[in-house]
Amino acid sequence: MDKAGVISEVIDELSKVKGVGHCEVLSDEDRNTIREMEAKADEMTLMGLGRGDNKGVKQVLNSDVLIVFTTDRDYQWPPAPNVILMQNGEVIGEDTDDEEKLKELADSNDVIVMGNIVIYNKSALSTMGGKCEPMVVVLPPKKCNEVECMSSVSSAHLASPSPPTDEYLKERICQSNEHGSGTFLLGFDIVKDN
Repeated sequence: MDKAGVISEVIDELSKVKGVGHCEVLSDEDRNTIREMEAKADEMTLMGLGRGDNKGVKQVLNSDVLIVFTTDRDYQWPPAPNVILMQNGEVIGEDTDDEEKLKELADSNDVIVMGNIVIYNKSALSTMGGKCEPMVVVLPPKKCNEVECMSSVSSAHLASPSPPTDEYLKERICQSNEHGSGTFLLGFDIVKDN
């Protein structure tokens, strides 16, 4: 199957996912704009915790094909963790979608629970006289199982763009910015015929 056929099949499959709206292939110019916007976003403080590192967007930008799709409130985010807090190369916290785990951890004296984010060691927040490295908020790439299972596709990953990139993408594809709407990026490689 040719590239256009694979892309069409992927968009058809993606469109079947509950909460997914408009899907569109992005150009090399879009990739460059997103790369610049995400580099600026990585320098900003995320959630008041530390600088960002959107590994997901960095990965999908290097894929053969890059697609943006809109989501609404019905879209089911990939399973947690979607946010990983790192300090000195170690995981010190992450988000979780396990309500029981959140309740259990909230009672611990050494753990901080902020919404669905868990910081496993309170001391990680202290600067220890400025000797501690700043926290890094990592947004990892997530597998896109709905697309990955297609025989003509490999390395299908999802990425959540930063708020400025989300706004750019909505404007780029002429979508309204309704409350609860968002964008995701899907990057994948096309399997070459042997």
